Amino acid sequence: MSKQSKNPETIALHGGDYRSDPATTAVAVPIYRTTSYQFNNTGHAANLFALKEFGNIYTRIMNPTNDVLEKRVAALENGLACVSVGSGQAASTFAILNVCQSGDNFVSSTDLYGGTVNLFTHTLKKLGIEVRYADPSDPKNFEKAIDDKTRCFYAETLPNPALRVFPIKEVSDIGRKHNIPLIMDNTAAPIICKPLDHGAAVVVHSLTKFIGGHGTVIGGCLVDAGNFDWTADPKRQPLFNEPDMSYGGAKWGEVVPQLTGANVSFAVRARVCLLRDLGAPLAPDNAWGIIQGLETAPLRMQQHCSNATKVVDFLQKHKNVERVIYPTLHKGAVGERTKKYFSGGNGALVGIEVKGGVEAGKKFIEALKMFYHVANIGDARSLAIHPATTTHSQLTPEELLAAGVTPGYVRLSIGIEHPDDIVADLKQALDASGKPSLKAVS
Repeated sequence: MSKQSKNPETIALHGGDYRSDPATTAVAVPIYRTTSYQFNNTGHAANLFALKEFGNIYTRIMNPTNDVLEKRVAALENGLACVSVGSGQAASTFAILNVCQSGDNFVSSTDLYGGTVNLFTHTLKKLGIEVRYADPSDPKNFEKAIDDKTRCFYAETLPNPALRVFPIKEVSDIGRKHNIPLIMDNTAAPIICKPLDHGAAVVVHSLTKFIGGHGTVIGGCLVDAGNFDWTADPKRQPLFNEPDMSYGGAKWGEVVPQLTGANVSFAVRARVCLLRDLGAPLAPDNAWGIIQGLETAPLRMQQHCSNATKVVDFLQKHKNVERVIYPTLHKGAVGERTKKYFSGGNGALVGIEVKGGVEAGKKFIEALKMFYHVANIGDARSLAIHPATTTHSQLTPEELLAAGVTPGYVRLSIGIEHPDDIVADLKQALDASGKPSLKAVS
């Protein structure tokens, strides 16, 4: 049924080829708590390690519980293969290291999560990999930053805090002219946006967020669309065309399609090279926890988005709100992208500028009763945070402004509670933010 259905509600429950446990016929996916797997004989072991056949070797590289999760997420994103890793940050790191080595560069959108900016600007720089930032308001900015060492483009579908939907097809088309793949972080918009359908080559997720949804486990993944020709320009993509001596001189762009019958060189290289050498696997227990969330992710996203729409309507009318930031409120080309790329909702993230600046913003957050003051997004619960002093606090003032973080900005992640209760909590907190402090009155 999952192979016939294109509906996310069905894929989330039946995606991949898991029907029941072959040993016990259990319907629920088991947690395979094992490090290792028995080989049939020495020849079988040798073939697995030489990639002459595929199978379980070691849980740092693959695990049957993770395999079910990976196949379902790949199906959900209309991709061909998925590799799970220990966190969303690990997914972003692997995505770049899978195409870039020392001396290379990549072009990234300026609209990014603060932790990703730190990774790209500082940590990867120490490894000899240069990031070049491009303002996505004009897709041509990406082309202007290319040289012969540029290996990929990177962006977020719905970056917070700016919440400007990224021009996926426009930038992907530019990249494909130069044989440069577009890697999209789709963490904030699963179900409602399918970047691979618009030309992206790879999608990464923090599975911790909306797909997991419960705020109980951390995980990440990379989804290979199978739509990018890694061998078309060998000089542009050397890691897929030059011999890898750790695997007997294999050229990944050639050998993977021959072995698998599918164009999933990106996913296979990430698994057998990066997971093998750098670790960062997703623990089977965490994979199982994310599967529980994935099963209801399509339904939750409907509620998240519906609630967010009602919250935005309320916030726009409140006297203590200076400005509301939401994908549908952007004007011009940016606003049109929401209609072009989103279907079934416009996301759960809402930004607000509280009148009175930083102090009013602090009052607002501290007055919230139902909302949690946490660093996460995508929980079933409603969440709030002040990015300038938390998630984006390590950025320079210039980087903050480029990312859309102003001193009074508050980010809301709207949960699946009843919308009346969400609005009531926001109302009482906003009312409190506008009241003078006792000190000021005295």
